[in-house]
Amino acid sequence: MKAFITGIAGFVGSTLAKRLVADGHEVAGIDALTDYYDPAIKRANLDAIGRTRFTFFEQDINTADLEALLDGVDVIFHQAGQPGVRSSWGDEFSIYTSANVLATQKLLEAAKNLGTIKKFVYASSSSVYGNAERYPTLETDRPQPISPYGVTKLAAEHLVTLYGVNFGIPTVSLRYFTVYGPGQRTDMAFTRFVKAAWLGETISLYGTGEQIRDFTFVDDVVEANVRAGFGQSVPGAVYNVAGGSNVSMLEVIDLIDRISGKPLKVDRLPGVAGDVFRTGGSTEKILSELGWSAQTPLEDGLRRHYEWAQEAFR
Repeated sequence: MKAFITGIAGFVGSTLAKRLVADGHEVAGIDALTDYYDPAIKRANLDAIGRTRFTFFEQDINTADLEALLDGVDVIFHQAGQPGVRSSWGDEFSIYTSANVLATQKLLEAAKNLGTIKKFVYASSSSVYGNAERYPTLETDRPQPISPYGVTKLAAEHLVTLYGVNFGIPTVSLRYFTVYGPGQRTDMAFTRFVKAAWLGETISLYGTGEQIRDFTFVDDVVEANVRAGFGQSVPGAVYNVAGGSNVSMLEVIDLIDRISGKPLKVDRLPGVAGDVFRTGGSTEKILSELGWSAQTPLEDGLRRHYEWAQEAFR
């Protein structure tokens, strides 16, 4: 089958591309290579896929001729978007509405007009829940994002569901819970932490460190995408993709101390507006309907992340 990946040069997009190529699928992808973080990292991600094994379009979804790019495509994996809670406040909000909402709507319109897409998989986020009503959080619990980033992810997810319900596009939204692993973005906590552990640098810890997160290893997230993209589900389906770790940031630091064999140096800073205190998702629905569950324990995943950092930050 032919798969089309948006945000193919990013962390999850490039890891998914490698998996699909290895599985024998034809892969094409689009990425604007924006400077939210170093574009050289994204180009290295593309090189790691193997440039001769897929077709790459360096374009912006909002200006690309999407119907032409999607001609012959069976499955769309929409991984692209503007990330980051802290940057989504203030003047940069328009970047988030453009990259997360408008781009999703244009992609859905193209899929609707073509009428040949067998599956449209959208990378949503646990940020849509905000400080959730309960834990583990169900897909049916009320979303109440507390950051502009979360608002745009939820808006895009609603569009994905609407196009599924109203036009029969076989859409699926996957709500990722804090994805980590080799290749994770350099601005994200785990990469900052394992890099600092390896190089003896100081990390910034925002808030008390008692914040609880449900961390999900990237290979498990890729497997969820594969099952959503090639499995059966009703149009507009929404699933949590959660690793089930539910540990505090202080516990993560202790784990990295143990893995690296040396204590991390920590600079404590005030909490940041829009950061939730806790995340934790129920995966009963995705297990029941797609047969997916996380397979990577946090310590195993962190060890692989640290081993990657030893090579990446020489």
